[in-house]
Amino acid sequence: MSLVQNPGLADSLNQVQQQTVALATHEDLNLLQLLMKGGWIMIPIILLFFLGLVIFFERYITISKAGKSEGGLLSQVKSNVLAGKLDAAMAVCRSSNSALSRMLQKGLTRVGRPIKDIEGAIENQGKLEVSRLEKNINILGIIAGIAPMLGFVGTIFGVIQIFRDVEIAGGIDIGSVSGGLYVKMIASASGLTIGILAYIGYHILNMMVERLILRIETDAIEFIDLLDEPSL
Repeated sequence: MSLVQNPGLADSLNQVQQQTVALATHEDLNLLQLLMKGGWIMIPIILLFFLGLVIFFERYITISKAGKSEGGLLSQVKSNVLAGKLDAAMAVCRSSNSALSRMLQKGLTRVGRPIKDIEGAIENQGKLEVSRLEKNINILGIIAGIAPMLGFVGTIFGVIQIFRDVEIAGGIDIGSVSGGLYVKMIASASGLTIGILAYIGYHILNMMVERLILRIETDAIEFIDLLDEPSL
């Protein structure tokens, strides 16, 4: 039995061959090409991804450095204060240039005043340091909320376009509808992925800041207790 004698078999083979060619074509797409098939909405989504990446690594490095630069600072300041060398303690703080050093330096400038004044000065400086540490972190929270919504918007616009094409064609082609829909779902998947990554990065940075603030507050309290001793 030949293919000419069985046209149905020939049609089936042609369909299989076309599907194989289409599958090979899809496999040849690299990641960037696949993302760009999501439409124009992918441009702001990708921009949000790079913005979040820059903010995360910049804040991560800054917070990590702020934590490392404080090692041994309080012990040096305490030894100088106990020896009555306030100028030397101030010099140690200036050379460190960290969040804790600036708080201790502010307290040292108030030595001789009531302890409440010293506490107030350190607390006010601490608020400024917290603001510096948390700078731009909230942008990651905004990205975590906006990116998924942009993805959904891109998918909705894509679906609208698909059904508009169906209306113009006057019939439903399952192949083109499913193919177009999978392409438009790329926007939703990308937006959700970037939103999840931004959400994770936001909470990682907040946990780092909270740990650093707790350590700074502990050292600041120890410093105030030192100044509040009757011998000073």
